[in-house]
Amino acid sequence: MIKVEALTKKYGSFTAVDDVAFTAEAGRVTGFLGPNGAGKSTTMRIMVGLTPATSGIAEVSGRRFSALPNPGLEVGVLLDASAQHAGRTGREILTVSQRMMGLPASRVEEMLDLVSLTPTEAGRRVKNYSLGMRQRLGIATALLGEPEVLILDEPANGLDPAGIRWMRDLLRGYADQGGTVLLSSHLLHEIEVIADDLVVIGQGRIVAQGTKAELLRTAGTFVRTGNVPDLAEALTTSGLTFAPSAATGSNDALRVDADPELVGEVAMQAGIALTELRAADGAGLEEMFLELTADTQREGAVA
Repeated sequence: MIKVEALTKKYGSFTAVDDVAFTAEAGRVTGFLGPNGAGKSTTMRIMVGLTPATSGIAEVSGRRFSALPNPGLEVGVLLDASAQHAGRTGREILTVSQRMMGLPASRVEEMLDLVSLTPTEAGRRVKNYSLGMRQRLGIATALLGEPEVLILDEPANGLDPAGIRWMRDLLRGYADQGGTVLLSSHLLHEIEVIADDLVVIGQGRIVAQGTKAELLRTAGTFVRTGNVPDLAEALTTSGLTFAPSAATGSNDALRVDADPELVGEVAMQAGIALTELRAADGAGLEEMFLELTADTQREGAVA
């Protein structure tokens, strides 16, 4: 289990992580989501002792990372697949970690086989690896000590569709066997497929957290029309709250905090033609994510 309480990190007057608190449970995959610069990577670096917190705590299996006597046996970490010794071969990198952890030499070959790095690839220097191969090597290193917890930042970067499917199945199986997985990714569809729980961060603060099912149920109704001003007026008159739909990137759609039947009835009584009407959770995680982080998107997703 991972437990974060009142975690704050400041760089001078800038607050990168602001009073963050959440728990990643054993036997579940927790998706950690947020726009670029939201504080995800900083939070994960604090968890594994690479960045000191200004205040608050982050514990893995009930202890701070720095208090773990042999960290690789309890938590597997992949924060940057490119942060590997470019002059060593993949097998050498795994062998160094295997010896430091006091593991049998056979674990190296087991991990190479698990992540599908061939003997030829394992003997190649990492500087000649593709990003996808580095990701596989990083995952092999994280799993080497058979830890109970995995902390992974963008592990699917550089993987082809088959590789993404392989990683998804691997992490799902790991959690189903009782492991804890904290997974950050910009591939929202992959998070939606694999995650049990979601933690969404924006501008250093948690903006939503809960089970995936709970959060997606709160999405409301997605409605599209060529006459948004009149629909907005009708919804306001009916006492319904709404906002521009961030998922479309245009100004012809709204997300309404009501069920589709009621929204359709309001539109019909006002004589407004609709081109689309559905439960917003049909748009899935992308719709929910963009709505929750609309104020923190660098690209300005909301029209």
